[in-house]
Amino acid sequence: MAEQGQSDIQAVSRMAQMLGLFGPEAPELSVSEATERLRLNRTTVHRYLTSMTAAGLLERGGQPASYTPGSLMIQLGAFAIGQRRVIQLAPDHLRELTERTGVTSVLSLWGPSGPVVSLVEEDAVHGTIVTVRVGSQLPLETAQAIAFLAYLPDQLQVDRLLASLPAAQRAGLVERIETTRTTGLSIYPANRRGISVIAAPVFADSGVCATIAAIGTDRMLPSAPDARTAVAARETAMALTREMGGTWPGPESHPSE
Repeated sequence: MAEQGQSDIQAVSRMAQMLGLFGPEAPELSVSEATERLRLNRTTVHRYLTSMTAAGLLERGGQPASYTPGSLMIQLGAFAIGQRRVIQLAPDHLRELTERTGVTSVLSLWGPSGPVVSLVEEDAVHGTIVTVRVGSQLPLETAQAIAFLAYLPDQLQVDRLLASLPAAQRAGLVERIETTRTTGLSIYPANRRGISVIAAPVFADSGVCATIAAIGTDRMLPSAPDARTAVAARETAMALTREMGGTWPGPESHPSE
């Protein structure tokens, strides 16, 4: 088992080395070039490049025995760039949303199995603050998770995540997902602690990339979709979507307007 683990680690390390050979000056790489630069056996290099091509990490290049970054690498790269960019653009939008609503504003990114809180803007004016820690992994029943699940491009992943839940809970989440697709808002009315959340998705050109949420007590945060805070959350998400070069799914106006 230990030998197998060391072998797996070495395989990952070698794949990383090979992927690191690509760049603006080297968009295409031949087996000979990789062999020379990595100082590995040609057969070993060829085996790795062939396996990485089968996995979608690489594609065949225009020249014989050459390779270029594959569709999976391009997809992951675009996703990483989008996440970094939305983190850079979001603070001003969160600050404006908090000023408009008087409640905490949150930006979350999609993690391995749900949203992860990435930015938090707390209201410094009012004495009562409802907040959440950066880095918190949010459960699937939360408003921000529903906002993601409604628009994630990989619906097979959505189905797998929902399948892990009890049937009654799953049915309730499916209904909330459909409501979010209709209104552009994911609303979680007050829980047993009196905390409400209103979330809206943010889109880049590659699809949903984040969610923006307003968090407060049930008195601070009316949960009606046409309430002032709900409209502000949706408008903030739409404004950030425009900056991200994304497209809002549907007319850019509140259903009540």
